[in-house]
Amino acid sequence: MMKKEMLLVIVSFFLISITAITGVYAFEENTKVIAISEEEVDITGDGQNESIFLKGVPYQEENSFLKKIYIEVAASNGKTYTFPLESGSKASLQLTDLNNDGIKDLFASVLTGGSGGNVLNFLYSLKDFVHTELTIPEPLEMDTKFLNGYKAEMKLKQTGKSYLFNLKDRKKYYKKLGFYYKGKLNEPTELSVNPFNSLSPIQFENKKMGLKGYQRVTGVANADTIALVKSVWRYEKGHWKLLSADVKQERTH
Repeated sequence: MMKKEMLLVIVSFFLISITAITGVYAFEENTKVIAISEEEVDITGDGQNESIFLKGVPYQEENSFLKKIYIEVAASNGKTYTFPLESGSKASLQLTDLNNDGIKDLFASVLTGGSGGNVLNFLYSLKDFVHTELTIPEPLEMDTKFLNGYKAEMKLKQTGKSYLFNLKDRKKYYKKLGFYYKGKLNEPTELSVNPFNSLSPIQFENKKMGLKGYQRVTGVANADTIALVKSVWRYEKGHWKLLSADVKQERTH
């Protein structure tokens, strides 16, 4: 009797395992992979082109949000290389030599899909068929605060420069929200500093490549843009060097 019960348990476990494996296989078969872009470029340095695909997997059949995004490279040596990215609503891929070693790199941008319009960026190299993840610049750090008299102050940590913003064009809006009372700030409040809203390749006069980034600085709401900060970067000796940082105040009208 015990042997018969043990046999039934083993058979049941076997059937459950087979069902689970079949289910996983069916899921993988039904997973819809979409091709976002395709290019033929030499990114290894051997003089032969690779087939480079940017691919994504939607959450649902008609859903524009991609739960999985990745780069797939069919290299000239017969091997396939995969570079994982993050999920997002949109993705783009540019092939350009950002570390200035003479070989084009893989620079990908993924729009997160949030209300802030932020992007995630990725930089990879496949020089000499070596799968390498390169760094990208960190967003600029800023100390910010609102001041009495409908003003705001911001200091860039990387440069030490400070900026003063006159916000009287938003006076009615801020008073309506109860943010200020008779020109005085109700409580100490910082501005919101976004990470990169965009980061894109830029070519310098010497034909070398770098990156140009933009960050939004907002006030009481995400739509309340107070300043736009532009930064320019160049890759030197394995690190990104900040070449310039410019701040432009945004007016409401």
